[in-house]
Amino acid sequence: MPKQSETVEKTKFFIPKLYNVILHNDDKTTMDFVVDILIQIFNKSFDEAVETMLKIHNSGQAICGTYQKEIAISKQKAVLNSAKVANFPLQCTIEKE
Repeated sequence: MPKQSETVEKTKFFIPKLYNVILHNDDKTTMDFVVDILIQIFNKSFDEAVETMLKIHNSGQAICGTYQKEIAISKQKAVLNSAKVANFPLQCTIEKE
């Protein structure tokens, strides 16, 4: 009986780089506003949002999420737009993980 030849196909996977989205503390933005941002934009539960807000308040900044670059930029823009509409100086940056 003839043997069938096996062909092994190698597949290369592209692993996208990830970026941290970071919120920074300031003296004007209210804690309630930051909690709302964390719930609405970063899909955190109330308890997670409060915990992250306290990290921002106490440490000066905190990572709110880690995403592919395009998503991180989208989250950053959403935060900055929401802060601008609410007249808060909240700063949001992204950096490579």
